[in-house]
Amino acid sequence: MKITYHGHACFELSGSRRVLIDPFISGNPSARVKPEELEPEVLLVTHGHEDHLGDALDIAKRAKPEIGVIHELAVLFQEHGVEATGMNIYGSAELAGVRVTLLPALHSSSYAGRYTGSACGYLVEMDGRKVYHAGDTGLFGDMRLIGELFSPEVMLVPVGDRYTMSPELAVRAVEMVKPELVIPMHYRTFPVLAQSIGAFTEGAEKAGARVVVLEPGESHEL
Repeated sequence: MKITYHGHACFELSGSRRVLIDPFISGNPSARVKPEELEPEVLLVTHGHEDHLGDALDIAKRAKPEIGVIHELAVLFQEHGVEATGMNIYGSAELAGVRVTLLPALHSSSYAGRYTGSACGYLVEMDGRKVYHAGDTGLFGDMRLIGELFSPEVMLVPVGDRYTMSPELAVRAVEMVKPELVIPMHYRTFPVLAQSIGAFTEGAEKAGARVVVLEPGESHEL
């Protein structure tokens, strides 16, 4: 599996299928790709905020991927003429042969002033690999349970503070989940987000994880 970072919280997982998560491309100053260049077969959105839902509706109408999102976001997609699979926390679905499980996250969620259901993370199982995208979240105790139940190999974890965990709290998340590999996200996109993640890198490595820091447009092959 190849993991490509498109900045902020947007990742593309490429293997037997192409999975796109949180496609905030237009308006993302760190993105190095155009929305029309993305052709996902599976599309996932952690919550309704514009810096995560982003270009999802336009990409969905053009590329016609299978979509798995929290129920209220599925209704929003359907109102825009896009078929989507509604899910809820700890529920799973098979999307284009990829197993997706909705996981809890501590965060708000709305779109244009409208409530769009609980924010969530995702466990993506494809080609024998397990990737946990934590979404926008604060630290919570059930991260330990996520690690025990699913044993994700890779954790994509927010570290930017203010709207998500700080780098120091993200280390605690890594300690609870116990992934083999960690890729930090949701930082440096805007001035309000933390610019340095040295404390996170050092702490996560002490916790036993390998840290791979990707610049927007860069990929890591598992």
